[in-house]
Amino acid sequence: MSDPTDYSITARTSGESSNWSYLKDGHSFGAFDPSGDVTGPGGAGLYYRDTRFLSRYELRVNGDRPALLRSSTDADGTVLQATLAGPKGIVIERHIYLFGNALNERLRVLNRGDREFEVRIEYAFAVDFADIFEVRGQFSRPVRGHLECRTGQGGVRFDYGALDGLGRSTAIDFVPAIGDLGPDRAERRLRLAAGESNTSTVTVQCRRGDEATSKPAFEAGLAALKRARAHRRAGAVRIQTSSERLNEWLRRCVADLYLLTTDTDQGLYPFAGLPWFSAPFGRDGIITALETLWLDPRIARGVLGYLAVNQAQEASSAHDSEPGKILHEARFGEMANLGEVPFGRYYGSADATPLFVVLAGEFFGRTGDRAFIERLWPHVEAALEWIDRFGDLDGDGFSEYRPQTERGLRNQGWKDSTDSVFHADGERAAGPIALVEIQGYVFAARRHAAALARVLGLDSRAESLERQAESLRRDFEHHFWSETLGSYALALDGAKRRCVVRASNQGHLLLAGIVAPERAAQVAELLRGPGFFSGWGVRTVAAGEARYD
Repeated sequence: MSDPTDYSITARTSGESSNWSYLKDGHSFGAFDPSGDVTGPGGAGLYYRDTRFLSRYELRVNGDRPALLRSSTDADGTVLQATLAGPKGIVIERHIYLFGNALNERLRVLNRGDREFEVRIEYAFAVDFADIFEVRGQFSRPVRGHLECRTGQGGVRFDYGALDGLGRSTAIDFVPAIGDLGPDRAERRLRLAAGESNTSTVTVQCRRGDEATSKPAFEAGLAALKRARAHRRAGAVRIQTSSERLNEWLRRCVADLYLLTTDTDQGLYPFAGLPWFSAPFGRDGIITALETLWLDPRIARGVLGYLAVNQAQEASSAHDSEPGKILHEARFGEMANLGEVPFGRYYGSADATPLFVVLAGEFFGRTGDRAFIERLWPHVEAALEWIDRFGDLDGDGFSEYRPQTERGLRNQGWKDSTDSVFHADGERAAGPIALVEIQGYVFAARRHAAALARVLGLDSRAESLERQAESLRRDFEHHFWSETLGSYALALDGAKRRCVVRASNQGHLLLAGIVAPERAAQVAELLRGPGFFSGWGVRTVAAGEARYD
């Protein structure tokens, strides 16, 4: 059992399987095995807003698991398709998709044998309404809500009296109605002549609180989902090359991007990843928006809008927040709502705030959307105020971080593991910590904000920001450059000792533009050298460093 005060949620295993298939729509996602089942230990299941609404969902034919013939998802990642083989020439075709907060399955059973055959189709299912942090962290909560189950005409419903006051329910419905139905299984008997087939559907509806739900027929729901996906991709740049293989790779990349992208009230937001990070993360959303500005600037607009609405308004040590700070992570599950984990609205990220300003500047450069920037400008100013007032903890001109709560993240850059910032001998750096890349982000934020201020006719503000940026650049060169490394230090610790460690963090300075051209070339050459470049990418820590693994 892990320390209950350790909210980094370090799992004993990965909790996921390399052969899982993922489906996602909105705030729902599912992790299935290739057969379309939810089975086995770990984190497989159907999730909605950080709660697992379905923890078991297994298909059996005449009491046995059918053999997998083939499995795939379609080109845009919408439908999981599996073909299975049962006894005596029975073939089963499964088509599963998620739409809104529901799983939808169409099951076709075909008798390819040469004589009539009776077949039993059985589903075994279970729910646990586990919070995603329970599943991921593999620890038990001391108190849970009450679970009830009731069966009805052709379906079964599970109701969970959650402790956060938001009741949750899972409704499993079978069409045509199924006769043999219990709290953990449903069975349908079919007698199929040679060449005959039977088609049925299953809907698993997730509901939280008094949310409205709908149950469109299988084909109608799938058509609506496809239309929504097509509309979401319609604003993206279309790329066509002379290589069909490359075209297919690009199509899949775009499909995966929009699979992770969720519609919010402020526009599109790319969630951070499946399975454990299917949620809005500030830094991840901003970086994704920066990397896809050329492809679809609507993503950047949605990210900026969402983060502006969720910008911190008050100081809260429990949430690592101060006015103007940009969100690190938003969660919607029972544990977050109750404060059992601090991540409901958590601001423990020192880099998301300057990166928010950088994204605003880059967005305007890509779109020229002055009206949007005018609406966003108060949030940009609030972010700049946070950098000056709260980001510089000791008044030395550099941005540092020090967690305000032991329940939060110890390190608050993009490498947020507890041992990611260290000295050459492997000793962990004591805070407050001034990370190298964050100084670059702040420099870039001030330069971008100055450019936006000039667009808005705020020339004196622009000049002030430009002076701040230049002052930071000079001080940064003096305090961070290490002749020993031939690069910049990874960080300054709380005693202003340099962490003389070669890491990929220094490469972010090339994006920020804070370094002189001759030193930029040295940093780039170091990253391309054998200590860093593996052939597959740049290592996050150079080979030979004390904590390199």
